[in-house]
Amino acid sequence: MDLPPRGAAHCRGAVALSAAITLNGRAAVRAQIGGVERYAREVTSRLVALAPQRYKLLGPPPALAHRAGHLWEQLVLPAVAARSALLYSPANLAPAAYPNNVIVIHDAAALRRPEAYSSRYVRYQRTLLPLLARRARLVLTDSQFGRDEVLEVLRADPARVRIVPAGVDERFSPEAASAGGRSRYGLSKPYVLAVGTASARKNFELLAEVAPLLERRGLELVAAGSDRGYLRGGASGLRRLGYVDDALLPGLYAGAAALAMPSSYEGFGLPCLEAMATGTPVVIAPTPALLETCADAALVADGQPQAFAEALVAAASDDGVRDPLIAAGLRRAREFSWDRTAEETDRVLSELLATRQ
Repeated sequence: MDLPPRGAAHCRGAVALSAAITLNGRAAVRAQIGGVERYAREVTSRLVALAPQRYKLLGPPPALAHRAGHLWEQLVLPAVAARSALLYSPANLAPAAYPNNVIVIHDAAALRRPEAYSSRYVRYQRTLLPLLARRARLVLTDSQFGRDEVLEVLRADPARVRIVPAGVDERFSPEAASAGGRSRYGLSKPYVLAVGTASARKNFELLAEVAPLLERRGLELVAAGSDRGYLRGGASGLRRLGYVDDALLPGLYAGAAALAMPSSYEGFGLPCLEAMATGTPVVIAPTPALLETCADAALVADGQPQAFAEALVAAASDDGVRDPLIAAGLRRAREFSWDRTAEETDRVLSELLATRQ
C-alpha cells in the first residue's frame, strides 16, 4: 500500500492550525490512486515542499478517505482549518460552510453524465458542486474545457476561475521497466492498454468490440483500473486487470504497443500524458478535453469499432505512423510536469493571499 504524501497529518480533533493555507488531504490518503488522487498527492506534497511555512497538509485517517469521510470534510476539516486564511481542496469537493475555499474542480462529469454514477453520488454532486463553485474564493481547473464546464454547468464567476494544467511524473519514461507488469498480469504477447475506472464515460463498451478485431492482428487489449462502488457502466467482454499497483504502472505503459483512450467525457486525460511520457503512442476519441491535452501528439479515431481498431493497429505496428506519434508524444509530455502544476498553484494562491493583506 502506498503511504500518504510526505507532510500529511491526520486530524485527531478540532485543533486550529496556524498555517496560512491548509491543504485538504482527504483524496491524498486513499490507498488506490486514480487521476484525482494522483493530482492531490503530487500537488499537495510539492506545495508543502515549496513553502512549509505557508502550507499545512491535513488528511483524515484512511478509513475516512472515501464515503465515510464526507462528514469529516464538511464538519471536522473546516473547524480544524478555522485559523487558516485559505483552504485548498484538490479533489472536486470542499466544506460548503468554509468561507475561504480554493477548490480544484476537474470536471462536471456527474452532472453531464449522470448515468455513469450511482443516483446517491449524483444527488450529492448536484447539490454541493454548484454551491462550492459559486461560493469559492477561487476555482482551479485543468483545462480550457474544464473551465468552460465550470462556467456553463456550475455557473461560477468567470473572474474567479483559473486554469492550472495537471502534470506527469518523471517515473513515467521510456526506460520504465515493463517486466514486472508483464509477469504480474501474464502479458506474453503485444498488448494495447486502456487506463481508467469502470465508468460508462470511459466508453470501454467500444473497446469490448475492438478487442476481437485487435486479437486477429496479434494484439491483446487490456484495461487497468479499479471498480468503485459509486460508478456505473463497466463493460463486459473486456479483459480487466483491476487496480494496478502504482509501482508497476509506468512499466505497464512503457511495455504497451499503444494506449487506447476512447472516453466520451474527460476533464483532462492524464493517462494520455503518462503514456506519451513513456514513449507509447496514443489513440483517442475526439473528446474536447482529450484533443486539448494531446494537441497534435495523438491519433484521433471516431467511435466506430472498426475505425478505432484500425487506428490502434497503425499506432502499434506501422512505423510510418508509430514513430512520429512517439516523438510528438514525448515532446508534448515534456510540456507538463507536477513541479509546474505546484508552482503555478502556489503563485495563484500567493496572489490570493496578498489581496487579504
